[in-house]
Amino acid sequence: MRQAAAVVCVVTLLPLLASAQTPAVGPLTLEQVLALAEERSESIAIARAGIRHAEGEDVRARSGLFPQLSVSFSYDRALASEFEGVFDDVGFGGEPGVEELPFGRKNTFRVNLALSQNLYSGGRIGAQRDLALAGRESALLGLVTSRAQLLFDVTQAYYNAALSDRLVAIAEATVGQATATLRQTEAGFQAGTQPEFEVLRARVSRDTQNPNLIRQRVNREVALLRLKQLLDLPADQDIALADSLSGDAAAPPVFAARVLPIEAAIQVSDPVQVALRAPAPQVDRAPVKQAATAVSLREAALAAAKAERMPSVALTSLYGRVAYPDNFLPTFGLLNWTVGVNVQMPLLTGGRQRGDELVATADLEQARVQLRQAEELAALDTRSALAELVAARAAWEATAGTVEQATRAYEIADVRFQAGVSTQLERSDSRLLLQQAEANRAQAGRDLQVARARVALLPDLPIGAGGTGQGGGQQQFTPPPPAAPSQPAPQTGTGQLRNAAVSPGGVQQLGGTQ
Repeated sequence: MRQAAAVVCVVTLLPLLASAQTPAVGPLTLEQVLALAEERSESIAIARAGIRHAEGEDVRARSGLFPQLSVSFSYDRALASEFEGVFDDVGFGGEPGVEELPFGRKNTFRVNLALSQNLYSGGRIGAQRDLALAGRESALLGLVTSRAQLLFDVTQAYYNAALSDRLVAIAEATVGQATATLRQTEAGFQAGTQPEFEVLRARVSRDTQNPNLIRQRVNREVALLRLKQLLDLPADQDIALADSLSGDAAAPPVFAARVLPIEAAIQVSDPVQVALRAPAPQVDRAPVKQAATAVSLREAALAAAKAERMPSVALTSLYGRVAYPDNFLPTFGLLNWTVGVNVQMPLLTGGRQRGDELVATADLEQARVQLRQAEELAALDTRSALAELVAARAAWEATAGTVEQATRAYEIADVRFQAGVSTQLERSDSRLLLQQAEANRAQAGRDLQVARARVALLPDLPIGAGGTGQGGGQQQFTPPPPAAPSQPAPQTGTGQLRNAAVSPGGVQQLGGTQ
């Protein structure tokens, strides 16, 4: 009993000990984070399941071209029959073959083999195959957009966390400098070289920085929680990031091959105006391809609806063996074998056929309009992404000199304060300007990296996905999922996955018709 109790105690405590000793992860580079997120992403798994579903629908639609063969077995036990004893009364009980007649038999066994082959379907099977192929193409594009959206969301969350961590470091340094100033001023006050007013000013300056430090720490925890959610890591898992946004903000290797040629091409005198007014570059966008696939699917649905007017012809054959044993041991000596042709053609549907065609025609017109809308929005979104990249790069380059100047100004103010030739107010103002310059520099670095990721992933991203604002974002446009035809035909894989997209603010949205 004691050993059993010990085992139960150990098993109970193991999860607690494991959670208490969870090792820290990191420092993680962006490439490592992206690989981890793609491996664990639920949206990628759902998109891949959608592809398998579409492939199954294609196999099911293609099955109508091949023969259909089925076998059936049945057994009947007659408890009472109107034919019981009939042959005994008329004196035929001894006639040969009478025992094989089906009348009044207690046991009946049947084995049937049924064969059918479509000879003519009026275009139904072809339309069903077109629907299945369009559904598969839509599922493949859904996987592409889901992966691109995931990579962009993870990149944005990574640099949001890096920015929050950098802002915490800046706030901690500011509080540390303010604390050092307060100690120096208090020492001067005790020595009689500083008035009480300077001590109060130093203490207020220090205390006003503490709320900002607390707020930045909370923002960092929220940003890390968002990143851990995308990486499918426990909320209490400690992670560290390799990028601190304090270096030269080189393009991440995972995006460098795509984005660096674009950055090199926009180095002109007025790049923002060029990016906004120049003709939109031709970029094959996955959402536009999805809209085009929706048009193809609607066309196939209309063809399937019209095919319902046509007759269908099928070759059928039924091969069966029958036995009527008295002792429950069947001997299948009787044979039934038929061959026939089955022709079906609707004559009166009460208006259902006409309604199905009207619905399919309206859906096709809607899909064509949405394709034009997707093309227009894609051109606008492409130009917007390039403009954001230009603006982010210009802001990054502009903040470099500001930080250097603010650092030099603070060093001079600190020396002057230490020498007693300047006031505490001058030193505090210089320190606040340096803090703001460093924060702007970190924000510019984050915006530049997010803009690079958006441009690099632009061909596969949903329209409007992204925006460099840390808490903002644009409304996304995703082509509507194609619907199955409304006629009572065999269901095909015409449903399209709705892509799970996450806005920069962290609110999960479902792609659909906007």
